[in-house]
Amino acid sequence: MALNQLKESAQQKGNPCIWMQAGVVPKKFCRIDYQCAACAYDRAMRRVATENRQLKEKGRIPGGKRGRIVFWKDKLRELPVWKQPCLHHMIGHIEFRSCTHDYQCANCEFDQYFSDQFAVHAVVQPVDVLDIKGFKIPHGFYLHSGHTWVKIEEGSTVRVGLDDFALRLLGPLDQIQAPLMGKQLEQDRQDISLRREDNNAKLLSPVSGVVTDINPELRERGSGADLDPYSEGWILRLHCANLRHDLKNLMIGDQAGEFIDQEVERLYEVIEETAGPLAADGGYLGDDIFGNLPQLGWQKLTGEFLRT
Repeated sequence: MALNQLKESAQQKGNPCIWMQAGVVPKKFCRIDYQCAACAYDRAMRRVATENRQLKEKGRIPGGKRGRIVFWKDKLRELPVWKQPCLHHMIGHIEFRSCTHDYQCANCEFDQYFSDQFAVHAVVQPVDVLDIKGFKIPHGFYLHSGHTWVKIEEGSTVRVGLDDFALRLLGPLDQIQAPLMGKQLEQDRQDISLRREDNNAKLLSPVSGVVTDINPELRERGSGADLDPYSEGWILRLHCANLRHDLKNLMIGDQAGEFIDQEVERLYEVIEETAGPLAADGGYLGDDIFGNLPQLGWQKLTGEFLRT
């Protein structure tokens, strides 16, 4: 049955699952709007497909119905190239378009463009904000010791950004470079890059997860440094498989406030050690600390406070 006919016959029952559309299973419908990363059925099918692939690599033939399960991408690759449907067509976003990147969506310019143009970019709206010696932290936001923040959205999806302390410490950035959609980030790994003129730095990812969205401002302008860091200035969104575990390593509420308080005190110490005792008392903790006191050293500041 053709893909379009399959979709029409399934309209009364729900959206046809990707595995069903590919022909791996005869009947399965999606009821979570193709949020495959959050689907237990998808995870189970991938696990069985992986086991079958490993058996075949060892020269063994898996038996039974379970043995016929392969990755849906591999099943579609059996079709002529011009008949291999783009994932965005399969989930109902566009009319038929063939896949041109062998289902490697992370490397596909159309996938990136489509997501920028048609995805709904909800803006985080902090309600109450803590003021710690002039530095702001919204209630309900988790902080990482490398000065990134995490805001939980629906399910296991989070939004990630750079906190007020780091942005004011480093000053206006020329570029924030985030990984492409589909890439896996790991907690405490240097996955995000920053640049100010000839100075480069890395950010530690606050949680582990797959990139599902990137702030379009980063592509259009390179940086959202002039935007509110906790709303329009977010960097990316992640789907996190082990979010509960990762959150245990972050700070929230009073703990986050105490952390920022300690960081401010440490910053005063660094300023005094480098620029003298009077420098820390001249209003330098504004919006561009590095720009006002470049003698502090970019590498020293990023190593000391971004932990990279």
